[in-house]
Amino acid sequence: MKKKIGVYVCHCGGNISDYVDVEKVIEAVETEEGVFLAKTTMFACADSNQKQMVEDIKEQGLDSVVVASCSPKLHLLTFRAVTERAGLNKYNYVHANIREQVSWAHSDDKVGATDKAIKIVKAAIAKVRYAESLDPIEVKSTKAVAVIGAGIAGMRAAIELAEAGADVYLIEREHFVGGRVSQWDNLFTSEETGKELVTRLYDEVIKLNRITLFTGAEVIENSGSVGNFIIKVKITPRYIKKLCNEGELQKAIDVCPVTVPDEFNFNITSRKAIFHNFPSEYPHLPAIDMKSCTHCGECEKVCESIDFSEKEEILTLKVGTLLLASGFDPYEPKKGEFGYQEFDNVVTLPQFKRIVHICDQELVYKGKKIKHIAYIYCVGSRQVDGENKYCSRYCCTAVIHTANTVKKKYKNVYNYHFNRGIRTYGKQEVIYEESSKNGDVYLQSFEYDPPVLKKKGDKTVVTVEDVLTDKKELSVEADLVVLVTGMVPRKDNSIGSLLKIPRGRDKFFNEIHMKLRPVETVIDGVTIAGASQGPKNIMESMNSALSAAAKSFSLINSGELELEPTIAVVDKESCEWCEKCQEACPYDAFSKVEKEGKMVAEVNASVCKGCGMCLPVCPSDAIDLIGQTNEEVESMIDALLPKT
Repeated sequence: MKKKIGVYVCHCGGNISDYVDVEKVIEAVETEEGVFLAKTTMFACADSNQKQMVEDIKEQGLDSVVVASCSPKLHLLTFRAVTERAGLNKYNYVHANIREQVSWAHSDDKVGATDKAIKIVKAAIAKVRYAESLDPIEVKSTKAVAVIGAGIAGMRAAIELAEAGADVYLIEREHFVGGRVSQWDNLFTSEETGKELVTRLYDEVIKLNRITLFTGAEVIENSGSVGNFIIKVKITPRYIKKLCNEGELQKAIDVCPVTVPDEFNFNITSRKAIFHNFPSEYPHLPAIDMKSCTHCGECEKVCESIDFSEKEEILTLKVGTLLLASGFDPYEPKKGEFGYQEFDNVVTLPQFKRIVHICDQELVYKGKKIKHIAYIYCVGSRQVDGENKYCSRYCCTAVIHTANTVKKKYKNVYNYHFNRGIRTYGKQEVIYEESSKNGDVYLQSFEYDPPVLKKKGDKTVVTVEDVLTDKKELSVEADLVVLVTGMVPRKDNSIGSLLKIPRGRDKFFNEIHMKLRPVETVIDGVTIAGASQGPKNIMESMNSALSAAAKSFSLINSGELELEPTIAVVDKESCEWCEKCQEACPYDAFSKVEKEGKMVAEVNASVCKGCGMCLPVCPSDAIDLIGQTNEEVESMIDALLPKT
């Protein structure tokens, strides 16, 4: 048991001390068994206090430390580093959270908050008495990364990793790279086209020998752990061996009798079962949609490159880390939501952008010239009663930029923006200014009072109580209504489920901490980037891709990894293999092995996360958790219970 414990209670500049009597906390704990030094500090994380802690540990000969401050998500690693600098094993440090769990939670009850803080600090002291010096688990790592998703974030991350010296497997489920950006024309604020951006990235990808690109590829199996993941990838063939000459390809497309909605144009146009959206999509090799193909053989007669004998392949790849950049889906309005799929002149913003791309001289939709356009903002976002409470952030800029493009491209078109407040942050504000100078009309309403669409004969009338004119009821007869939809997570979340990546309340993939660990997930070795993590514009997606690439590379660069030693351990003598630990473990860390003539459970140290799910299900109490042993936890419970 520890005999020289140092305890530090932080004021947190008033965040804690305004609601917790920190001096009373010190008085209550300084007489606890083993406490040798107890003091308060204004900011425990400040450099000056960190230096003081190092001096205290060295001069006073402290053998363990407790800091009562903010969340361990913020500063657990900070104070572990302090103890190491003082020559103390970092696992002889225990963190007590008295800000998020006490002062912020009980700001209306200083007496009660102080009492709770005392108990939490006493529990931390009780735990640190039994703390043991531990050594990190060292494992060899493979200097390769699997980047899942070849949109702009995935390609940018792959380029960065390859240039840093890692082998990269770039895995794209579709037959073409570029993701959503390949579907857009001029981009804000650069005015570069989506095709140009995708082309630049794709050219870099194919130029780098360290990058292996797989299209039509899907990860179907995952095993192993950080440093040594084993993934199986299913490759769906294109059924085209090489690039036909343009004449042959067009003949093959022309003779194909199958017509289906074209997802590239958000189903406003159709395509054949053999398809390629030239020149926006890469590789420049067509693909055959076998779900739609009838195997009639007509295309084979005119193009010798078509080969229906190609088979699916299953590849096994070994990588050190996984970087997930699987992108997003545009929100699909429900039938009847602002007239969607009920009124023939209601489209979504992604569809409208493709309409603008297709129409050259005049803006026409379904044979009708478009003069008056009503844009309804926040469809599927910031919903009062719906699922999507968040703001997608990019939509305001995207629709205003599109409206400006419409003004430049066509004559006598009028834009009406039915919004809930414009969010064109940063340099994007100039796009809003340009729209205002173009004469666009902005009408604003509250979230609980959205615009109303009605049919009057062959006219579509959009009505709103405009808060900018003191809630005057204003109406617009619109030739076309554009629903400004935001980003939602991919409908197909199979890769997230396979990798066991948690999702937040918005259903996007969740990082550990938005500021301190913004691209890491709770699964060691799995990082996230781009819009798979939440709504982002292109610049933000690129930045997160660079961050994820840097983090992924840092894990594998040295060839060795240090993992947390706080894992489950099995008492082989007590264990009688019953499978319950294996069933309870969310990380598949348990396996069945033979030991001294009987079957027992064994823990894969590099996979176990020390979550403790296995402990309560073990009928023989044969499992303990290093760093959270029965002795430690029971001593904490005793400290929390009132003395009788």
